[in-house]
Amino acid sequence: MTVMPATEPSTPRRTALRRHYLMCRPEHFAVTYAINPWMDPAAGADAGRAVAQWEALRAAYLSLGHEVSLIDPIEGLPDMVFAANGALVVGGRAYGARFTFAERAAEGPAYADWLRKNGFPDVLPPEHTNEGEGDFLTLDHVILAGTGFRTDIAAHQEAQEFLGRPVVTLRLIDPRFYHLDTALFPLGGANVAYFPGAFSPGSRAVLERLFPEAVIADEADAAVLGLNAVCDGRNVVVNAEAAGLIGTLREHGYEPVPVDLSELRKAGGGPKCCTLELRP
Repeated sequence: MTVMPATEPSTPRRTALRRHYLMCRPEHFAVTYAINPWMDPAAGADAGRAVAQWEALRAAYLSLGHEVSLIDPIEGLPDMVFAANGALVVGGRAYGARFTFAERAAEGPAYADWLRKNGFPDVLPPEHTNEGEGDFLTLDHVILAGTGFRTDIAAHQEAQEFLGRPVVTLRLIDPRFYHLDTALFPLGGANVAYFPGAFSPGSRAVLERLFPEAVIADEADAAVLGLNAVCDGRNVVVNAEAAGLIGTLREHGYEPVPVDLSELRKAGGGPKCCTLELRP
């Protein structure tokens, strides 16, 4: 009998796809109010340092071959840098944002106006509270939608009807992870990485069923917003402090691109928060 030598399981080959992102330079960034557990007005934030970190994030996208468009920042809107919250753009159509807190309310119309003027004329002004890609994350065949702190479940239904894509509701239960994009990110178009402790038991069961090969993050990496990351199918732009997650991603065949957004994290933001994907 011939015994064949054991073979090591091969790491899947990942393919990067060129993306188009919209970003907003944090010229007016500050922490002057508290609308999530990360924000402490007494501690404040260094606007100059935030700009430098944001510029490094933008440079990372450009170095990976992605297109980056810019929306002009508006004085008096210190959180406008978190472009992901401005809309959900899928198939060339944009579902607009309607913010929970008055401090950010003007951002929704500002992003909708930019989209209409820059190749996305089909923008739906929402009837229900939602915070764009903060709570809507798009995969190939489904949109995952968060609720529990910011976005109404009714907005999930409104988005599904407008975009014609199935929307799966996931309930968040930990106030630190007030948006879905703080607890989960898509790995390409068919898989995800997530922190189970951010979700209700039923939502964890849904994620386990939908994504049996998901990358699971621990609390330490989630606590530095390691899951507020952006993946192009191969490269993962991720907070540098999430060391364990970075190692796990490498083991799964992804190429981490660590960045330092510690100043923006003082307002609860990371790479994904700063990045709205424009899907034609």
